[in-house]
Amino acid sequence: MKVPVYNQKAESVGEIELNSKIFGVKPSQHLLAEAVRVQLANARQGTSHTKTRAEVRGGGKKPWKQKGTGRARVGSIRSPIWRHGGVTFGPRADRNWELKLNKKAKTKALFMSLSDKAGGKSLVVIDQIELSQPKTKEFAKVLSAFKDLGKKQLLVMSRKDEKLFRASRNLPSVTPTLASSLNVVDVLKADGMMVLKDALAVIEKTYLKSK
Repeated sequence: MKVPVYNQKAESVGEIELNSKIFGVKPSQHLLAEAVRVQLANARQGTSHTKTRAEVRGGGKKPWKQKGTGRARVGSIRSPIWRHGGVTFGPRADRNWELKLNKKAKTKALFMSLSDKAGGKSLVVIDQIELSQPKTKEFAKVLSAFKDLGKKQLLVMSRKDEKLFRASRNLPSVTPTLASSLNVVDVLKADGMMVLKDALAVIEKTYLKSK
C-alpha cells in the first residue's frame, strides 16, 4: 500500500510503501475486542476497598441478650445489615484484575488497528516536524494544516523529541507516543494518526520478528 508523505505544512513531498504485514491485515472484531478488554483490565488499579464485618472496628460485645427482649437476635453491631457494619461482597483492593493474552495475538490486534487507520485514510505520514521553539502554539500551527484527522490525534515519533513532546502534550486532542510503545487502545481511540516517516522503520523493527 502506497501512501503520500507530507511536510509539516500538509504539502505532498513524495510517496512511501507501507508494509502490508503491518498495515494490510484483515481486522477481526473479536480479537480487537479481546485485546482492548485485556489492556483495560490490566490497567485497573483496584483502589476501591470495603471492609468486611471482621475488619470493622468495634462490635465485640453482644448488644443484648439472646432471649427475652422481644427483639430480633443479634450477635454484633457490625453485622452487614446494620448501619456502619461490614460490607458483603464489596470491592476489595487485593483483587487481581490481570488478564492474559497471547503475545502474537496482541501484536496481531495492534496490526489490525493500524491497518484500519491506514485503510480508512486516517493515517498521515509526515516527513519531519521542526519547531523553532517547544511551544504549544507552534505545534498547533502544524496541527491546523491537517484538518481531516478528526478531534483526537495520535502523534507517533521514532524517539522522544523533547521539543516536539513538550509542544504537543498540552493539547488535549493530541497524544504523543513512541513507535516502540504503541498499543491497541490508543490507536483505536484516536480519530487520526500522525506518523513521522522515520517511525515506520521503528514499528517494523519492534513488532516484526526477523526470520
